[in-house]
Amino acid sequence: MWWHANAAENVRMTAELTEDAARRELAACYRLFDHLGWTEAIFNHITLRVPSPGGSAHYLINPFGLHYCEVSASNLVKIDVEGNDIDRTGRQVNRAGFVIHGAVHQARPDAHCVMHVHTTAGCAVSSKESGLRHDNFYSAMLYGDVGYHDYEGVTTGLDERPRIVKALGDRNHLILRNHGLLAVGGTVAQCFHRLWTLQRACEIQLASDAGAGPNREIPVPVLERVPATRLKTGDDKSGGVAQLMFDAMLRKAGISRDAL
Repeated sequence: MWWHANAAENVRMTAELTEDAARRELAACYRLFDHLGWTEAIFNHITLRVPSPGGSAHYLINPFGLHYCEVSASNLVKIDVEGNDIDRTGRQVNRAGFVIHGAVHQARPDAHCVMHVHTTAGCAVSSKESGLRHDNFYSAMLYGDVGYHDYEGVTTGLDERPRIVKALGDRNHLILRNHGLLAVGGTVAQCFHRLWTLQRACEIQLASDAGAGPNREIPVPVLERVPATRLKTGDDKSGGVAQLMFDAMLRKAGISRDAL
């Protein structure tokens, strides 16, 4: 199957958000990425599906040319799966950058939110032949849930979309080789929690590789048990631990949804 058993619940949870609420949630996430240093000048995207008439899929995305610290609920652009400006705001959208997001949104009904970053740790691990090793606390949580897509150059061609989708499969994390990281989720909070875990796994791997001596492996039978021990990240109406974490991170950063 292309989506997990909790996908129907994720669909319902996201559908309950009005577009205004979705705009505030996504804008807050852009500001949080800026606070965490997960920005790349005016590049990269966080996208979120919003309710749309007639069942067609619409998404919110950042206007091209703005830094994440400038993104607000009102200037987010609503687009279709091909990156067209639905409301004809005239704001520019990096349609080439939506090649990846559009492919994932279209193929995965549960992927309401898609996040893609070029963090230093993520790009570094994506450039290693071994990729992400499952030998630290956070990477162990991701065992069996990380896909890999080979680098084909700057992702601007629609013909690459099927290969991206195949590489992700029914997993929730994707390492774009020699490129960066991607995560999907049913809500902004769930997606953020997944990307945060992947980012921490990469940071710790780089730190451990800098130390003297070999890294200690985690036995496969243990790795196979670890993912099931993770706390729920968004399987219930409250959003689970992911929403608690996301809200706490916003408070720590001094980010108010209502001010965006």
